[in-house]
Amino acid sequence: MVGTAFFVFIGCVSVIENTEATGRFQPALVHGLAVAVMVACMAEISGSHFNPPITIAIYLCGGMKLNMVTPYVISQLIGGVLGAAMSKVMTTRAKYAQATGAAFTVLQSEDQLGAAIFGEATMTCLVTLVVLMGAVNHKSKSPLVPFLVGGAIVICVLAGGDVSGTCLNPARALGPAVITNYWAHHWVYWAGPTGGSLVAAAVVRLLLGDEKTRVILK
Repeated sequence: MVGTAFFVFIGCVSVIENTEATGRFQPALVHGLAVAVMVACMAEISGSHFNPPITIAIYLCGGMKLNMVTPYVISQLIGGVLGAAMSKVMTTRAKYAQATGAAFTVLQSEDQLGAAIFGEATMTCLVTLVVLMGAVNHKSKSPLVPFLVGGAIVICVLAGGDVSGTCLNPARALGPAVITNYWAHHWVYWAGPTGGSLVAAAVVRLLLGDEKTRVILK
C-alpha cells in the first residue's frame, strides 16, 4: 500500500505539473524512476507489488501464494487512491483541474478504443515479462530488475503515451478516477493491463520459463 501510494502520488504530480516543453518525457522518466526506486527499496519488505495484474501474473508463475493475492490487490488499490489524494493536496487547484487530477483523459472517442486496449495489453505484457523473468524465473533472475522494470516503463510511456496514456496499472488509473470522479473509458485501464499480464504469464509458463516454471516442453 505504501509503495503504490508513493508511486501514484509521484506519477500524478508529474502529469499535473507537466508542461508542453517536456511533453511525454517528464511523465515517462518520473514513472519509470519512481518504480525503480520503490522496487529497490521495498523488494525485501513486500516483493514490491504495486500493480494488481502483475501480482496475479506473479502468482500464476509460482512467485507467491494464492492467499496473498487478494490482500495485495486490495492494498494496491487503496494505495492508488491515497496517492491520488496526496497529489491533490500538493498541487494548485488550477493545475489539478487542467490535468483532471492526472486521470487518463486521452481517450475521447470510440474509434480510439481498439488501439488503446491493444496498446495497454501489449505494453503491460512487456513490463510483466520483465518482472517475471527478472524477479520470479530462477534461471533469469537479475539484481538489476528495479532498473529493468523502470526502464521498460519509460520506453512504454514514450512509445504509447499519445495512444492510451500508457497506464499499465489499474491502481494508477483508479486513484485519480476516484478523486476526480472521471470514469470515461475507465474500463480500458483494467481490461488492457489485465489481459496483457495474463498473456505474459502464459508465455513464461509455456515457453520462456525455466524447467521448474514451464508446464510443458520441460
